[in-house]
Amino acid sequence: MTGPIEASNDSGVSIHGASKTNIGVFGTSDAGRGVVGVSGGNAGVEGNSTGGDGVYGSSSAGRGVVGVASAATGVEGNSADGAGVYGFSQNAVGVHGRGGRLAGYFEGDVEVTGDIRLANADCAEDFDIHGAEIAEPGTVMVLSDEGALAPCGRAYDKRVAGVISGAGSYKPGIVLDTQHSGGNRSPVALLGKVYCKVDADDSAIEIGDLLTTSGTPGHAMKAADAGQAFGSVIGKALRPLCKGRGLIPILIALQ
Repeated sequence: MTGPIEASNDSGVSIHGASKTNIGVFGTSDAGRGVVGVSGGNAGVEGNSTGGDGVYGSSSAGRGVVGVASAATGVEGNSADGAGVYGFSQNAVGVHGRGGRLAGYFEGDVEVTGDIRLANADCAEDFDIHGAEIAEPGTVMVLSDEGALAPCGRAYDKRVAGVISGAGSYKPGIVLDTQHSGGNRSPVALLGKVYCKVDADDSAIEIGDLLTTSGTPGHAMKAADAGQAFGSVIGKALRPLCKGRGLIPILIALQ
């Protein structure tokens, strides 16, 4: 058979290919797509194999397999003994996922043999925030009596917990303890770089200065008193602020 095959069906399978020893459906194209499947209510392309690849896509210049879905999973793979979805690229990305809510979702452990490179800045953890008011990114937070967090309000407070992540150009690279909750929760930067609200009215802040909580709600200040600073240090300033209040990047180092 050398000519093209076209088939359409309003309720069943448009094209069905079956083979016991070779390829069920094979499509090739020099400039377009080898195989295209479109479905309004089920799988656009589905492949099943007991000994080989259920669906195999290869391209010398584009993408081997592309899956697009408006309400479900773009590409879904199921295997009893092998890889559910396997992606390989000689010079580019083996598997690329992009989603409106999540680019990928995993149930179970994830093992990585190479490096994990994160584009964003800090390691944060979700905490309950005291009260109904949302704490702005960059706000310095302390432990409250109820175990939740609240903006700081006094100098050298040893209850300091961290800084609300997400201010300026720095976003959290890792967020721990994310969970569905009807309460008020926000990610607090515990490690890495984060933009922080600071008050330099009492003492100018220079690069490398240790920072602690201030009496200005939600702001840090220079830790000028080494004796009081022990146990209340938030981190180190990465940019100076001569006077007034502002938002500067700091290196989180709770101590």
